[in-house]
Amino acid sequence: MASPKILILTGDAAESLEVMYPYQRLREEGYEVHIAAPTRKKLHFVVHDFEPGYDTYTEKPGYSWPADLSFAEVRPQDYAALVIPGGRAPEYIRNDAHCQKIIRHFFDERKPVAHLCHAALALIPAGVLKTRRTAAYPALEPDVRAAGAEFVDSEAVVDGVMVSARAWPDHPAWMREFLHVLRKKAPLGKTRVAAG
Repeated sequence: MASPKILILTGDAAESLEVMYPYQRLREEGYEVHIAAPTRKKLHFVVHDFEPGYDTYTEKPGYSWPADLSFAEVRPQDYAALVIPGGRAPEYIRNDAHCQKIIRHFFDERKPVAHLCHAALALIPAGVLKTRRTAAYPALEPDVRAAGAEFVDSEAVVDGVMVSARAWPDHPAWMREFLHVLRKKAPLGKTRVAAG
């Protein structure tokens, strides 16, 4: 039995930890995980951190990782769940019509969606946050409220099958709650143990 597939939507300047942690954690759990971006290429992630004297976070080069497919190549019906990391990628992938179509598919079909940090910026143009409760990077509170959603400053907010968080320090609680949703909505098949 094939494992359910999970899609990560991201692009250049995504936060390294916010891509790689769910990518590896979900694979560890047994899910097949694909990364989609505006184009199929080697992506360049970043690290956001806080330095003394700065009013906001700083940005440094992070990991590089290949996208498995472009947004245009994605068949959303093939995927059981969606993950959208933060960083700067959401501010420009949100303008991609294919990206918006993919996001709407998961919400329309009530499939599990996990997002954190700046990922709310990708959800807003798709029109899927209205009337929902969601966490996001605290600086996005005005954007979330303007989209008609309730901003919640918490490490893991569950609204139906959507699980959100503020940023990478929330990873343990965020992924724990998302896995609870996945195990109900997209359970893994029983694995066979080979006879010794």
